[in-house]
Amino acid sequence: MSKKAYYITTAIAYTSGKPHIGNSYEIVLADSIARFKRQQGYEVFFQTGTDEHGQKIENKASDAGITPKEFVDKVAGEIKSIWDIMNTSYDKFIRTTDAYHEKQVQKIFKKLYEKGDIYKGYYEGLYCTPCESFFTASQLVDGKCPDCGREVQPAKEEAYFLKLSNYTDRLIEHINTHPEFIQPESRKNEMMNNFLIPGLQDLCVSRTSFKWGIPVDFDDKHVVYVWLDALSNYITGLGYDADGNHGELYKKFWPADLHLIGKDILRFHTIYWPIMLMALNIPLPGQVFGHPWLLQGDGKMSKSKGNVLYADDLVDFFGVDAVRYFVLHEMPFDNDGVITWELMVERMNSDLANILGNLVNRTISMSNKYFGGIVNNAGVKEAVDEELIELALKTPEKVVAKMEQLRVADAITEIFTLFKRCNKYIDETTPWVLAKDTEKHKRLETVLYNLVESICIGASLLESFMPDTAAKILRQLNTKGRTIDELGQYGVYPSGARVTENPEILFARMDLKEVLDKVEEGKKAEVKETEIPGKVKKPAESGQSAVDIPVQEEIAYDDFAKLQFQVGEIIACEAVPKSKKLLCSQIKIGNQVKQIVSGIKAYYSPEEMVGKKVMVLVNLKPVKLAGVLSEGMFLCAEDENGGLALIVPEKNMPAGAKIC
Repeated sequence: MSKKAYYITTAIAYTSGKPHIGNSYEIVLADSIARFKRQQGYEVFFQTGTDEHGQKIENKASDAGITPKEFVDKVAGEIKSIWDIMNTSYDKFIRTTDAYHEKQVQKIFKKLYEKGDIYKGYYEGLYCTPCESFFTASQLVDGKCPDCGREVQPAKEEAYFLKLSNYTDRLIEHINTHPEFIQPESRKNEMMNNFLIPGLQDLCVSRTSFKWGIPVDFDDKHVVYVWLDALSNYITGLGYDADGNHGELYKKFWPADLHLIGKDILRFHTIYWPIMLMALNIPLPGQVFGHPWLLQGDGKMSKSKGNVLYADDLVDFFGVDAVRYFVLHEMPFDNDGVITWELMVERMNSDLANILGNLVNRTISMSNKYFGGIVNNAGVKEAVDEELIELALKTPEKVVAKMEQLRVADAITEIFTLFKRCNKYIDETTPWVLAKDTEKHKRLETVLYNLVESICIGASLLESFMPDTAAKILRQLNTKGRTIDELGQYGVYPSGARVTENPEILFARMDLKEVLDKVEEGKKAEVKETEIPGKVKKPAESGQSAVDIPVQEEIAYDDFAKLQFQVGEIIACEAVPKSKKLLCSQIKIGNQVKQIVSGIKAYYSPEEMVGKKVMVLVNLKPVKLAGVLSEGMFLCAEDENGGLALIVPEKNMPAGAKIC
């Protein structure tokens, strides 16, 4: 029997800069839902990606002195890297600069124009460049953009419009007859009362004041407005074709089961997007969930406030699963959540190190100490066992119920309630006392079996939220994770199995003062960078205009001629594990790809490396550095203080070009 299909999407991230932890929360939330659905037996398609057109990006690229495509290539690479750092299991990463997407957006625009749902006019209003949105004066809040609070500017230009009024009544009826369509409930009330019931103005869907967008193919003065372009990704990514020749993924997975988005873009996804779909005669998605914001301290994160936290920085301190746990568990269903260094350390110590880590470590250590690691169900039950077993059996049902409502934080709480009960069970049964009485060893075996079995159930449920941690626990218990269907019975762990001899510390307790001191040191040591993606961190100024170095022994031209230098394009880069200095880059040189390990981590991040054209010594004998094969060498310049900068071609040269 074929699996039931489930299609989940995130909002595609805007490529104006590096996403902070509040942006990264959404991809982790979506990943936890996607993983849980797979565990329930669904065939899941999980799509994310980047939104890459618009005036804001055109302006930022101009400021950086590069093309818009070069700009978005770098930022999209950085976004994808962070999504990967957070161990998210997306099936597709779409970019709105992908050729197939751009072609379909043009076809969608033309189809709606020919149908009469799009018409040409002109727009005069107040425009917010960061939000790519027009507003009337009555929609402003204190004279500023109602979405982001920034200044707006008067704007007037010729534009095409989507006739929202053609479908408003139909959309209101759909929302009223499908109460699950907009969640949480407060978001639905906001859309109905503030926008739909008062009446909608037709939506501007093209622009002429900038060029960085998908051209309207029948009117080249216009580019498709970013929201029609961006929203269409949910169907183009599946292989939707406006001519009707849809791909197999579209046939299998549309309509989407869940669009997961931030509450600030709810209007676009619950009003404009459904109306676009109605105009195209496409079924509407099952649900749009507008999640709350993750706030830094007591305010929304922004670079201008200087209160931005990034996922990769937090991972460096706490590890991937600890960050995943925090952002998932600390976000309420309907209200904004708060993240601070202090709260992170508190959760690390109390929940992860104490409740979970200590439980697993104690259970495995006692199994080894008393029975050589063998876990045997001797069947010597007492009344105290029943409460633990009952909770272990009910926890999967509770977690499923919470996840059906998208109450992810509550689902995690249910799992940790089971772990807490296991700790209490240890205190109640006192295994160290039982071990002293040989006549009670069978009882002790049963106690340890109950602990291992209950931990297995909890770890299996934890897989969707903390996948690496769950895998570590199950590996130490010498067993595999269970599907949701398999969690309906107790006593599945095979009696007589052996746990690991040396339990791993899952989470180490942290000292708050040490963490805060390191954070402060990092701020002081940080070299200020511009917001231009790919901008190199400058080495310290020497105060001199030139550097003298000793000339080495002369060589003959024939010796030099043996060295083969070519232009290489860095297509991927990552830090070398357990190395503070090394980066491992994949370099395209002509039609081949070489791997080069270089000691430049202090001067370039992996994200900054991707997309660069560099000068490469390609015929250097391969060597292993920190256990990783290196097949060449970059050319760099070094100042007198040891600061490094890659040597790059002055002009744009193809990968593989000979350097002579």
